[in-house]
Amino acid sequence: PMYFFLKNLSFIDLCFISTTVPKSIVNSLTSDSSISFLGCVSQLFLLILFATSEFYVLTAMSYDRYAAICSPLLYELIMNKTACMRIAAASWLSGGLFGVLLSASTFSLTFCGSNAVQQFFCDVPPLVQISCSEVHIAIDMSVAAGFFLDAVCFIYIILSYIFIFSAVLRMPSSEGRTKAFSTCLPHLIVIIIFVFTGAFAYLKPPADSPSALDLLVSMFYTVVPPTVNPLIYSL
Repeated sequence: PMYFFLKNLSFIDLCFISTTVPKSIVNSLTSDSSISFLGCVSQLFLLILFATSEFYVLTAMSYDRYAAICSPLLYELIMNKTACMRIAAASWLSGGLFGVLLSASTFSLTFCGSNAVQQFFCDVPPLVQISCSEVHIAIDMSVAAGFFLDAVCFIYIILSYIFIFSAVLRMPSSEGRTKAFSTCLPHLIVIIIFVFTGAFAYLKPPADSPSALDLLVSMFYTVVPPTVNPLIYSL
């Protein structure tokens, strides 16, 4: 099961980083820094789809590690092939649902002023910032629902790791403890970076002009996780 979820995570990471980085590289190498309306819609939808799917797959991986370390005798029963397929399908479907909700609610706004997106990709906060609509209840509701589910998943991940680390510390073998920590700690670090930078970008009050901090934060939740995941899990 761990390798099944790693395959899903690897594919999501490849798609996730391909959504933003190639276009930004082309923009930086040419004098044309524009993106078409359809391209912006597609980029936002795919960004939300892969970001949400990645977080739910990371949640599934924490459940997999919990079952493997805390219930090793029942592991094959809990994480059977059918359960893994259902969890992966639920992750992808949830990502698609939130992608449709946020994309539809964002582009239902009125854009009558500047069409310069103050970011290196199309994202919800900079698009809301350049819209002329003062009321965007649909976006607020979609973001609130997404972060509620993300908070539930994050709390579950933290509780899982509390049980995992307590079980690991009771292991008599130092080699076994090292192996468990080397598997779990990098996974937990990536999740924390992913969640907190994404929450900061979406929940902070909008600024009149972009700052270097905004660009740095967006790098941490769109580029850093899919870049470091292959390194972490290869090592």
